[in-house]
Amino acid sequence: MDTTELFSLAGRTALVTGGSRGIGRMIAEGFLAQGARVYISARKAEACDATARELSELGHCVSLPADVSTVEGARGLVAAYAEHEESLGILVNNAGAAWSAPYEEFPESGWDKVVDLNLKTPFFLTQALTPMLRAAAGTELSKVINIASIDGLSVNPQETYSYAASKAGLIHLTRRMSLRLVSDRINVTGIAPGAFASNMNKDARDRGDELSEIIPAGRIGTPEDMAGAAIFLASRAGDYMVGETIAVDGGVTISR
Repeated sequence: MDTTELFSLAGRTALVTGGSRGIGRMIAEGFLAQGARVYISARKAEACDATARELSELGHCVSLPADVSTVEGARGLVAAYAEHEESLGILVNNAGAAWSAPYEEFPESGWDKVVDLNLKTPFFLTQALTPMLRAAAGTELSKVINIASIDGLSVNPQETYSYAASKAGLIHLTRRMSLRLVSDRINVTGIAPGAFASNMNKDARDRGDELSEIIPAGRIGTPEDMAGAAIFLASRAGDYMVGETIAVDGGVTISR
């Protein structure tokens, strides 16, 4: 058995939503390093374009700005991607939102915005891209990777009701979708990140040293940690993972 190409993404195409910063950028950079042609999407066109320019130093990276919080926006992204490629080997559903408010004051807007983007969008974007994922599935499996959260696996003390519910739902949706799509040679899996520095996780970004004291591994996650997990699932190495969501959290879920 030749294992030298287990983690290679050479010749593959990848689309990463929320790819201009944070975890999405970490994954996009990792995919480029493994030889993939990468397309990143984000709502803010200027930020998306700037990140694509920077990442283009590593390989083929194209900016496709889009607001995927609606089904119409998701379909617009599919149309934009189709102008560049006829098939899609890897889809990373990473675009997400969070909202925190006391239980008595939690607003409907904080529910709808978060659940629509975190739970509805991954389903409808994958649905719209399924023909292109099927087209790429030949000797290699196509992959869908849903970015959930450890807050969908265990409960944290913050009052992020819609966020926790949406991420728990996404983990179960990953299982349900995987059973439907595996016969089409499309593997659906997930990653549940812990503390990674990002605009969404300001605690990890601004109080990393303090936060590290309650993480069993003794540190917050690095870009290499996130890229490694995503590369594993996207490559031949992860082909036998079906419907599973991997916690990449330094042991926090277990310690909770």
